[in-house]
Amino acid sequence: MNQVFRFVVVMESHGWLRKDPDTDLYSATYHLLGLALRATPAQSLSTVAAPIMEALSAATNQACHLVVRAGGRGLLIHRQENASLQGGFALRAGANVDLVRSCSGHVLLAFAAPHLEEEIRKQLPRPLAWPLKKLERALERVRRRGYEMQPSARTVGVTDVGFPIYGFDGQVAAALTVPYLTMIDGSAPATINQTRDLLAKSARSISARLGAPEPRRGRGAGS
Repeated sequence: MNQVFRFVVVMESHGWLRKDPDTDLYSATYHLLGLALRATPAQSLSTVAAPIMEALSAATNQACHLVVRAGGRGLLIHRQENASLQGGFALRAGANVDLVRSCSGHVLLAFAAPHLEEEIRKQLPRPLAWPLKKLERALERVRRRGYEMQPSARTVGVTDVGFPIYGFDGQVAAALTVPYLTMIDGSAPATINQTRDLLAKSARSISARLGAPEPRRGRGAGS
């Protein structure tokens, strides 16, 4: 038992396990995804999300990606490129995502469980990319409307739209985001508002398949 305890302590210190402060139970974290995209809940999450993301991309001709929180950063665990021969915009799987400035990061931070907020803030890389007050205003806006929509922090001409995905425990498990690329010739099959609505439906569908309870109203509720 002493040997097992030492293993647990070491894994917790490396961020591979997280101890619930209320129940003292341990659970695996997404930190392991930095080493390999397997052997964590991300594998089942990606499996559930993949066909829904493929359908979303086909309906909108836009790419989409799935981001989880790994400590103080985001980690892209699955992406679906659009089918256009002209190409599109998509991050690659395994990419790090800035939680403070990005659409996906705002979704993950805004809908995180209240008892984790202080712990998450301590893990954010310093110095913060945004002043804390600016970040708080952005997160409150996301909570009120249930999703994030903002110009991309990385690419001009792209508007990121993101919704939360919930797990069976009712906690936010991931952010599903579309980097919406506006076509100047009007050839996109869906407007950005239509894409937002389809994205919301897709996020709810993935959450339901993960066994999430019915969406709550108020803090943490989707739209």
